[in-house]
Formats: sequence, structure tokens, C-alpha cells
Amino acid sequence: MGSCIICGTSVDGHICDVHEEDAVFEFRGDSPEQLTPGRYYRGSVDGFAEFGVFVDIGKEVTGLLHQSELDSRLESLDWQPGDTVYVRVTNVRDNGNVDLSWSIRQADEEFRGVLIDDPDADHELLPEETDEGDETADDRPSSDDQPAEASGAAEAEEATAETSDRPTTGSVRTRSESDATVGTVGDTDEIAPEETDETDVATTDSAEAEREPEPPAVDVGDLNDWIGENVRVTGEIVVARQTSGPTVFELRDGTGSVDCAAFVEAGVRAYPSVDEGAVVEIDGEVRERRGDLQVETEALTLLEDDERESVLEEIETAIRERARPEEIEPLVDDEAVTAEGETIADAVEEIRRAILEDRPVIVRHSATADGYVGGAAIERAVLPLVRERHDRDDAEYHYIDRRPIEGDVYGLDDATTDVTRMLSDRERHDEKLPLLVFVAAGGTAESADGFELLDVYDAPRIVIDTVVEPAVADVVETALAPTADATAIDIADGTTRGPTATVMAATVAAHVSDVREDLVHLPAVSYWGEVPESYAEAAADAGYDATTIGEIREAIALGAYYQSYEDKRELVADLLFGERDVTDEDIRGLASHVSEQFRENVDVAVETAEANLERRPVDGTTIGVLDLEQFTHGYDFPPATLLLDELYRQLGEELDAIVGLDSDELHVRSKHRVDVRDLADSANEAVENADLEALSTRSHRVEFLAGQREGVREAVLEALAASL
Repeated sequence: MGSCIICGTSVDGHICDVHEEDAVFEFRGDSPEQLTPGRYYRGSVDGFAEFGVFVDIGKEVTGLLHQSELDSRLESLDWQPGDTVYVRVTNVRDNGNVDLSWSIRQADEEFRGVLIDDPDADHELLPEETDEGDETADDRPSSDDQPAEASGAAEAEEATAETSDRPTTGSVRTRSESDATVGTVGDTDEIAPEETDETDVATTDSAEAEREPEPPAVDVGDLNDWIGENVRVTGEIVVARQTSGPTVFELRDGTGSVDCAAFVEAGVRAYPSVDEGAVVEIDGEVRERRGDLQVETEALTLLEDDERESVLEEIETAIRERARPEEIEPLVDDEAVTAEGETIADAVEEIRRAILEDRPVIVRHSATADGYVGGAAIERAVLPLVRERHDRDDAEYHYIDRRPIEGDVYGLDDATTDVTRMLSDRERHDEKLPLLVFVAAGGTAESADGFELLDVYDAPRIVIDTVVEPAVADVVETALAPTADATAIDIADGTTRGPTATVMAATVAAHVSDVREDLVHLPAVSYWGEVPESYAEAAADAGYDATTIGEIREAIALGAYYQSYEDKRELVADLLFGERDVTDEDIRGLASHVSEQFRENVDVAVETAEANLERRPVDGTTIGVLDLEQFTHGYDFPPATLLLDELYRQLGEELDAIVGLDSDELHVRSKHRVDVRDLADSANEAVENADLEALSTRSHRVEFLAGQREGVREAVLEALAASL
């Protein structure tokens, strides 16, 4: 019997079933059938095909990593044959073909252990249990000769060599303990003075250490100036992971974070009583290892009670000072945006804080032009900070993600998906719960249930929308929307003239990182109808005339409809920023081409809708009624919401309202303010068992039971006319 290298559970081998996916394996077999599906393996690139990458697993077995499993486009990969990659075996077919999937963890140290999968052994092996583990330090190549993707066994040996000139014992003590209360890095229990012999080596070593001068206290952010020196760093342990060599504690203070390596022997947990959340002082030498700083731990002191709280308060204060912008400067002179300066600063602080804490930022936005453009603005600002903070090639896909949602309501189905995913990532990868940023979605009370589910798990939330109702503001950390007066409806054509969600999101993004020049044209893209003069001028100054802005808007709207659940990061970046391997002319050509498809589809749909629009005089008003079920293609572009918007922009001067009636829901467009909740309540009183309910007060949707469709139609028209 052995014990799991991660949780210590007794097992036949070195890994339990629960944590098998947390370890990476080196394959020593010669047949595909000897692989274990579900395990992660270290492999090397063998070659490329049109449909994926061939990866050698061990020396004798090759599998296929299909392009659909990659986190970026195949042609954008910078891999070379022989490069080390980390993959998961998903299936071994009867014909011997091996199917692989991508691993977001692309280094040994990002797993919680390294093991050898040797079919000739009766269980998985530790690296030191193989022949390679018997090498001496003198026989091994130097770390300078090893590639960055060195194997787990080599890394363990390197760690052993690096720490061989240091004591393999260290003190774990608290401020309340006497100097004699000392234990080795591998001890589970502290040793009381009366339980030790007067000649106890550990006590003697501790006493000698106490006579030595204390190392200087250094902030993590200043460690670059102390390479090769012994220092003391103080902070919170945010990650504690066991590698095949040392135990690595990631320590964070208010200026940054650093890995602190503590070594007993290969694969053995150092300081087992110190885990995530502990506040400690660590003494050790600052070294540069593979381009990153690392503190080689020589002593560790656990801080408790008042000292612990004091350090945590200092960290909190320092992070907030680093994260909060000094002042808010809108993209253009806009009083509605200026009025929300403090809330904008709050949103900026939360996003920058998440990045500093290595917390993923998930942008959830509506699948509309406003949602995509506003979401892309946040993504644009976060990406450079993620790239600056993380060396991993896939960090930008791991720490910032944009996930569109249908409509503008964050329902329980969306929340359940997010909770399931974030809890899985936390369990399997020790990932922190993400910061969720909602753009052009989530502002109305219909989203409250979804946010309350996130609140159960303390997942932080920001909502940036044109309206945020009290029921939502009460269950999110930051709620950003212009005041009601700022979004007053223009009587001429029913178009909102106040700031769009993109205006607010782009203003936030401009203060998250230095991307202001990239964003100044985005607000103009988000407006349908006439663009406010200040934003149109800003776009023109940036090189985007009215025609180009319109084409980009329509191209984004068309792209938002197809594969609406995908972020389409590269395509959206091409359309909005034109920064990739194409010229400005190519981008303008792309936007123009897609816009042409948009216009052709919309013009045909509007022409058909107008020809079949019933104009109903009701109590002194004229209401247009469109049967969406009969006169639109339900699953083709444009969607009902976009079609009705365009139809009302063209007919708004002659109609008081338009009602689009589908099989079990209806949409309202009007130049007057219409509360669809009141509309649903009034119609419910007139039609029994219709079960009318407002789906979104932002997009003016109401659902009902299909069997009461005709009764609902008449009741809604009467209630709508009375409210106009």
C-alpha cells in the first residue's frame, strides 16, 4: 500500500482515483492499449496536418490532437516538432488510434504531481523510483542545458541539486511559541520544549539561527533587486502545491506574488500544516529560475491573531490602491458618464484587482451589437495585463473569457452553467472563482435569480447596462448604468439617446489599461440610428467615418447572430480593431462585405414585414401588429428583436407602437415609455389562464401560453393603447 501524493489517501500506488486528473504522467509503454484514457500525459509535437497536430506520447505511441480541441487557430500555433506539450488521452480506438484533447496546464509545475506510467510496473511510479531517479547531481546536465519544458523527473532532480547546499529543515513557529518550539519542514505536529532532548539538533540549529542577523524585509515587487540575497517576505499563501521535487508556496503581498520553494526530499510535502490562506513570514534566498523569481525557503513563521489580521489589512489596502484609478476621464465630454465617475472607478478597481489576484475575468454579454462591442472593449483592456502578468502562451484564453448569452436576461440556466464550470475549475485546477462582468445584460429584475445563485458561492459580479434595477443592484458588487434621465427616449424615432452599455463599458476599459486610443470609436459603433455628435466626431478623428462605423456595426450584428454562444474573439478583433495579419483596407473590405449580407437580409425581412403589418386603430392610437410566426423565418437572420427595431425606425413617425406576436411571446416597440410588467398584469386580468409574464423589461418581451394567443393579442392591444 502507498499513499496519494496529493491527498495522502491510502492507495495501491501513488495516486487516488479522485486526483488522477490532477497529475501528469510520463508514458513508458510501447502500445496504445497501455494508455489510460482520462489521464494527462507529457508528449512532444511530431508533426502537423490540415486537421490537427500529431503528438508523440512516449517513444512508441502517437496520438492526434484535433484542431477542434485547440484553444487557438491551428495556423497561429508557434510549435515546432519536438516541442513539449501536455495533452489528455480521451479515447483509444480499436484500431489503435489515440484521440487527444488540449490541456490548459502546459508545465509540470502546473500539475499537482508528476508520475511515471510504466505498464511493466503494477502501479504508477514516482520519478525517483525509476532508473533516472538514481542519477547523481554530477551526472545530470546543468539547468542551462535543459529546455524550458523539462520533464517532471528532471525538474525534481534540479530542485534537489539546487537545495542541496541549504538545510533541509526549517522552523514552523508562531509568534506565541518559544524559540525552542521547532519542527522540521516535514513535521505534521509541533514539538513542545519538554518533549525534546537537551541535545536536540533542531533546537540547537534554531538557537544558532536566532543569533544570526535577521534578513531584510522586502516587498515582493522589489525582489528583482535582491537576486542572490537572503531576504524576508511576508504575506498570504494563495496556492500551496506539491511538485515531484519541492513544495511550492505562492506568497502574495500588496505588491505582487512569488513562488517560495521548500524542499525536504523529492515529492515530500514540506510544512504540511501550512496551507492556502495562511499568513507567513518566509526567510530565504532570492533566485532566478527559468526566467521567474523564486525564494528558496530556509525558514517559515506562521503569523496568527492580530499580526495575521494586520498583514491581511495591509495587503488589502495596497491592492486597492494599486487597482483604483486616480481619476475618471470619459472618452468624450458626456455629462451622463461623468455623473457615474465613482461607480466607474469601482468597476475598474474590481477588474484590476481580479487580475492582480490571478482571478479569471469572465465577460458575459448579450448577443447583440451593443453586447459584443462593449464586451470586446473590456476584453481589449484585460488582455495586455494578463499577458504582462503570465508567461504561459494560453494565459490570455485562461484568464479572460467572453461568453455571450441569448437575450439580455441572465437566467438560472446561464448561472447554473457558470457555477458548474467554475466549481469544476476550482476542484480540478485550484482555480480561483472568477470575476463575472455583465455587459448589456443582467440589468433587469428578471436576472436576480441568476445572480443570487452566484452569490451563494461568493463569485464577484459587475453589471454594466443601460439600466440596473434595484433587485439586481442589491445582489451584485458593482452596478453601473446611466441615470434614468440620461436614457430618455427621443420622441422623433423612439431611439435611446443616452449612453449605451458600450459607452459605459468602454469608459471602464479605458481606465483598466492603456488602450484608450483603441476604444474611442467603439461607442459610435454601438448606436443604432443617429449617433450622438460627440461620439461620431471622436470616431471620425480616429479614422472611422460614418459609413465605416455603420458597416462595422452591421457586420458585428450579423456575426453576433450566428454561433451566438461563441465569442468569435479573432473575428470581432478584426472587425473592431483591424490589428491582425491584414491591412486596414482588408478590414474595411471585410466589414463592408459582411455588412452587405446584413443589409440584404434585413431589407428583405423589413419589406415582407411591412407588407404584412396590420395597422390597428385602438382608442385613438395606431398600433402596428406583425404576426412573426407567419411572416418571418423563425430560425434565419434577422432575429425578431433586430427586425422589429429596424421596422420601427422606419415606421415610428406614423405608428404609436408596434407589437410583434410569436407563438408564445410578444415584443413591443414604442416611442412612449412602456412598462411590460404592467402590460402583462393588465392582460392577465382580461384573459384567464394566459399566464403572461414579462421576460425582459429592457427588450420589452412578454411570454404567454400559446393556447391563449388570440385572447392575449386583443388584451395586450387594449392595455397598450391605454398606457400610451
